[in-house]
Formats: sequence, structure tokens, C-alpha cells
Amino acid sequence: MGLTFELIRTTDAGGRRAQLHLPHQTVQTPVFMPVGTAGTVKAVPQDTLEQLGAQIILGNTYHLYLRPGHEPIRRMGGLHEFISWPRAMLTDSGGFQVFSLSELRKVTDEGVRFRSHLDGSSHFFTPEHSMDVQIALGADIAMAFDECTEYPAERGRAEESLRLTMAWARRSLEHFRAHQHEVPWAADIPDRTQRLFGIVQGGMYRDLRKQSAEQLMEMDFDGYAIGGLSVGEPRELTLEMISEVLPMLPRDKPRYVMGVGYPDEIEQYARMGVDMMDCVLPTRAARHGLLFTSEGRLTIKNRKFAEDQGPPDPNCDCMVCRRYTRAYLRHLMQAREALSATLNTIHNLAYYLKIMQRVRGSLENPEPI
Repeated sequence: MGLTFELIRTTDAGGRRAQLHLPHQTVQTPVFMPVGTAGTVKAVPQDTLEQLGAQIILGNTYHLYLRPGHEPIRRMGGLHEFISWPRAMLTDSGGFQVFSLSELRKVTDEGVRFRSHLDGSSHFFTPEHSMDVQIALGADIAMAFDECTEYPAERGRAEESLRLTMAWARRSLEHFRAHQHEVPWAADIPDRTQRLFGIVQGGMYRDLRKQSAEQLMEMDFDGYAIGGLSVGEPRELTLEMISEVLPMLPRDKPRYVMGVGYPDEIEQYARMGVDMMDCVLPTRAARHGLLFTSEGRLTIKNRKFAEDQGPPDPNCDCMVCRRYTRAYLRHLMQAREALSATLNTIHNLAYYLKIMQRVRGSLENPEPI
């Protein structure tokens, strides 16, 4: 037994309330997944993530492969054991990070050769190698190796990128199915197995997206992601692509939109029928002093907050808003104290996670399916 997706209720607008049963956690969906790039959601300890209600976090295959390496992590019991995270986890394929190394990579049918951003050393990622790394890391959900299409992209470029992604998806799935039993925790959770999601690509072309979705469904992945978004396209186009692809995907499997978005976006997408989302925005923005609040975005380093004794968000009951003032958070940023990133990030993550909690609550009220 691996992934079981239990659809509980739906709405006329397409929203879905479900449970995703994974080896390490039953995840209530729709869910927002904090991004833990290098084995850490930046600036926030794991016990704090648990207190905030994070059910599932992400690990980054590219970064963990380079440092400390997937084999040492395997020998230490897998990523869950290594970072002391008992709940669910998803690893990306490394495809997006390799895509971002545009000046340091060469793509062929076989895979991608790239140079490390750390020391310039040369590496070669194939679909099979991406699977081996992700199996060693041992997340509950792994992602097929894909090529992310940039924006804007001419149609010929999008077609060639999709051809590679579909060929790599099949190779990823075949290799994964042959080796998924090798996860580090297989002996400890013998009745559950790691699972693999396919990624719908195709740039901003509707027919290519449809072609991608249909081919992936023929391969019968455990879940389906919509990738290649938030790469510079207008927000309206992001929404259009999600709206086009969602109805194409199986009703009885989880739907994951990768790399989105702002608070109002994640709520909108969840109410449309997206089950899973992730984004670095709440953590990255926090480190630059941008807080998301019920009163809008707040740039905490602004001078006007120097003596503001109010909480960051008067309508938030997170551990930061209950205890600290805007003046203090501004001081921490001005003084470049490490605590600044921690407190700002805790608030932003609490805000994002509570949006999903509120959406889940509202989706429980419609008539049963």
C-alpha cells in the first residue's frame, strides 16, 4: 500500500476536500507545502513547523544531491531520519533547478549535463539517476524528471521540450517501478511504498498541455502535477493554464500545481480543485522583510513601524503575532539579527497554512459527492 487518495467532498466550482494517505502522514487537502530546499525550511526548526500545522514539506533533489549527497543520506536512514521530520515529504526531480542553470547546462535526449553552482564540478542527470537519488532520499512522493519550458517560448521550442519531458517521464516511471522498494524506510514501513507523480508541461500552449496530460495518464502515474508555471508569465496566463489542465486530470488522483503563489492565488486555485501547492514565496519574502497579513502586504523595515507597538497582523494568532510588535520585528531587520528571518518566516508560513485550513473547512460544508 502506498498512496491512497480519498475524495470526501467537491463543490460546483470544482473545489475538492480529500485525504492523501502517505507512508509517513495522512495529509488533509487542499494543502500548502513549505519548501525545505536543503533539508530545512529556511530559518524555522522542524518542531516549530509541526506546531504551525505543516503536514508535508519539500526537499530539493538537486541541492541535496550536491550537498551532503544522496548516498550519505541513504546510509543515515533517508531524508526523514536525517532532518528529523516524521511527517510527509515530497522531493522534486531536480529538473527545475537544472533548468535555472541556463548558462551551465547542456540538454540531450539522454539527460542533462550541468556544472554545480557550488564548485563548478560537472554532473550528469538522467531520468534514471533522478529516480535513484529520490529513492535514496526516501520522500513519500517523488517527481518524474522533466524539462521546464521557459517563458516566453516559441512553439517549436515548447514542442521539443515536451518531447523530452514525455520520453523522460516514461523512463522515470519504468526505473522507479523497478526500484521503488529500495527506499531507506522500506523495512520500517513494509506495507507502504514511495510513489511517483508525473508533470504536465507544454509551455503556454493549450494543445501541448492536453497532449502532455493525456500521455501521462496513459502511463498511469500515482498523481499529476502541473509544472512550468511561475516562470515569468502574467498571472492571467497562469490561471488560464491551470483552468485548462485541471479538468483533463483524473478525478481520483491528487492534483499538484508546482511553484505557486501569492496568498490570494493559492486560495483561488484550491477552490478550483488543486489539491497540493508549494512556493518559496512566504519564506523568501520573510527574509526580505515582507509580511503577508489580513490587512495586505507589510514591509516591516519601513520607518513608520519604528515605534509601532501593534502586532504584525492584528487578526492573526500565530506565535509571533501573539508575542512581538512591529517595532521589534523592524529593529531585528535593521540590526540584521538572525532572529528576524525566523520570526518573519514563522508568521508568513502560519498565514499560508491557515488559508488552507480555512479553505478545507469551507469545503467540508457542501453536499456529499
